[in-house]
Amino acid sequence: MLSALSEWLFDTSGLSPHGYCLLWEPGLIWLYAVSDAIIALAYFSIPLTLVIVGRRRSDLVFRPLLWLFAAFILLCGTTHWLDLFTLWAPLYGLQGLVKAATAVASIATAVALWWALPHFLALPSVEQLRHANAALLASEERLAHAQKMEALGQLTGGIAHDFNNVLQVIVGSLNVIERQIAIGRANAIERPLAAIRKASDTASSLTNRMLAFSRRQTLLPRVIDPNKLVEAMEEMLRRTLGPEIDLELRLGCRRWSVTCDPSQLESALLNLAINARDAMPQGGALRIATADLTLKTEASDSEMPPGDYVEIEVTDSGVGISHDLLSRVFEPFFTTKPTGRGTGLGLSQVYGFVKQSGGHVRIESAPGQGTSARIYLPGHAPLPCAAEQDPPTEKKFRSARIMHQGKALVVEDQEEVRSQIVGTLAEMGCHTMEAGDGTEGLNIIESGEPLDLLISDIGLPGLSGLQLADAARVAHPDLPILLITGYAGKSAETLQLAPNMGLLRKPFTLDELAERVRTMFEMKTSQAE
Repeated sequence: MLSALSEWLFDTSGLSPHGYCLLWEPGLIWLYAVSDAIIALAYFSIPLTLVIVGRRRSDLVFRPLLWLFAAFILLCGTTHWLDLFTLWAPLYGLQGLVKAATAVASIATAVALWWALPHFLALPSVEQLRHANAALLASEERLAHAQKMEALGQLTGGIAHDFNNVLQVIVGSLNVIERQIAIGRANAIERPLAAIRKASDTASSLTNRMLAFSRRQTLLPRVIDPNKLVEAMEEMLRRTLGPEIDLELRLGCRRWSVTCDPSQLESALLNLAINARDAMPQGGALRIATADLTLKTEASDSEMPPGDYVEIEVTDSGVGISHDLLSRVFEPFFTTKPTGRGTGLGLSQVYGFVKQSGGHVRIESAPGQGTSARIYLPGHAPLPCAAEQDPPTEKKFRSARIMHQGKALVVEDQEEVRSQIVGTLAEMGCHTMEAGDGTEGLNIIESGEPLDLLISDIGLPGLSGLQLADAARVAHPDLPILLITGYAGKSAETLQLAPNMGLLRKPFTLDELAERVRTMFEMKTSQAE
């Protein structure tokens, strides 16, 4: 039966080519031939285009319809090729089979198109997509604004809570002092004075941490060896962690040094170590490791551009942090510790400092598996003669004001602060001149008045302290300059100070001020010799 069917389809004996119908008229023959060839070529190119689209756009919903349509067009093109061949060869059986296949494909394509027609009509137009995208962007902006307001509410609430506690200590202690003085017991005010001093230190720490989180703190960067810095902190870290915590140092950084504020890096590592200690109430292990890291283009992610980094890792064996809380650990005033055990500003300070220093910080954790915090700072070749890092120690200042003869200019717009500075300098034997703003201070400098020291706030009205310092260095190149700042904006975030300049952050004690002034006078004296 099959042989008979095959003979019926493919036996060309007794059949004549299609050219006989055209009486072998050359003009008609070539018109048919060229037209069928061009149509066939065009039909064959359309499926190729559809295949490319289908393979590269795997997200398309109607991909099966593309393949069906491609098969239909391909068969249509084949029928035109056979129309071309049958001009000279009577391949009518093969042509009939192809036409039958084309008929089946055309019916399937038509059914699929009619079935998909409602879906096609439901597709949004370009204008509808434009409106939808605009509405989505507006919704995202409203959500971002709501989240910002929520974060701001949490931030202001945390600040208000902590500073109200500080103010309560100060106000209450002042009342105690007033009552003790009123009843003639002035010698019994040591305890409230200590409470005020502790509250002031707390307020200062809160302010510094908020500036660190906002990346607006004043940094004094210099080139440091991360291995030496961690080694210098080892004794202090062991005292802080206690004997229950096993501290291990793995210092593998060999090629790169980093440029950052060493005191702030020490503070960041100490914050991470304290968090790790609190996460191990029954004791455990803490590892601090350094390593050189080079990120290639293909291995980097969107947040860390390719380049050389120094990785500082702090890993503990503590209780860990759940996934839903891990995304919030850098939020200010967010803490997983019990009430009264933490301010919620430690990790936000670490985050702000690292970002302000051009680096990145990551935290990985899981319940029961400990926590690993990694700081990445840009690495570069160390200086040929890198200075040894001074070990971090508690700052101690001599209360005795050593006498220094000289003339100092104090420029400070806050009258009470200026009065305290002038009084301290007077106790040290200095003659002082005062100015309430930068313009007044500049007039004194340009008057030719001999000066031995300039103390200026950075955030002055009008002429800033940095501009005043530049003018003073032009008029008196060797003049020691001590800049003081509470917050000076972006202009003071990464100061590059000359050798005869210093920086003192507010709030400072008068003993700290006296020590810095004494150091600057001694430096000037040694340079003169």
